[in-house]
Amino acid sequence: MPGNIRRPEYVGKPAPTPYSGPEVQTPETVELMRTAGRIAARAMAEAAKAIAPGVTTDELDRIAHAYMCDHGAYPSTLGYRGFPKSLCSSVNEVICHGIPDSTVLKDGDIVNLDVTAYIGGVHGDNNATYLVGDVDEESRLLVERTRESLNRAIKAVKPGRQINIIGRVIESYAKRFGYGVVRDFTGHGINSSFHSGLIVPHYDSPHATTVIQPGMTFTIEPMLTLGTHEYDMWDDGWTVVTKDRRRTAQFEHTLVVTETGTEILTLP
Repeated sequence: MPGNIRRPEYVGKPAPTPYSGPEVQTPETVELMRTAGRIAARAMAEAAKAIAPGVTTDELDRIAHAYMCDHGAYPSTLGYRGFPKSLCSSVNEVICHGIPDSTVLKDGDIVNLDVTAYIGGVHGDNNATYLVGDVDEESRLLVERTRESLNRAIKAVKPGRQINIIGRVIESYAKRFGYGVVRDFTGHGINSSFHSGLIVPHYDSPHATTVIQPGMTFTIEPMLTLGTHEYDMWDDGWTVVTKDRRRTAQFEHTLVVTETGTEILTLP
């Protein structure tokens, strides 16, 4: 990391300092998040250009890392609770938090890239699932429909509604196709904190009663599976895979709530 790039406070610590600020952000903070979100989205897009059979997930990590550094941003995942890389790369049955390494992408794979940038004291977080070469129809539809579930959830966000509207929309759409909806990994509040403590479930949780307000900033990041939503975790403490080892897809944006709906902050 270049020495002139500001690090988040958690780098070099076992865990971040718990966030105690508001979920509703000032216009100045939102403007900073637009910059962070744009850099994260562009870094992910640059890495995605390299996705092809024969490319390693380490190479995708290298590309995103270089882009963020070149634009004055710190890769938020690097050093977060000890995570060793600058993005998460989750292939096929990996639900989330896959660690880039020497894994070689193969024709027919699907791979999720999850990229977060920290700049100006705030974070912008996004992810998307990409097709590698010639992908079977079942996997292609899973990816397409997971993207659509995110789009539908974003449209459902309105001030005055409870946050469980997000999970209700995602789960009802996923059930049309018999997909599982991952429950234990959620969207989250984000601002100067990578994870503020606000939880955004992707299923219809009766406990998600927080009322959505203008100025709130959070992620929506549904994870849909071809089979069960249950999972196993690898010994690395990060990599989460479907228990039945069937494929899974995910998409994510960082949003700010407006007076009438939302603004997506992670657009390239």
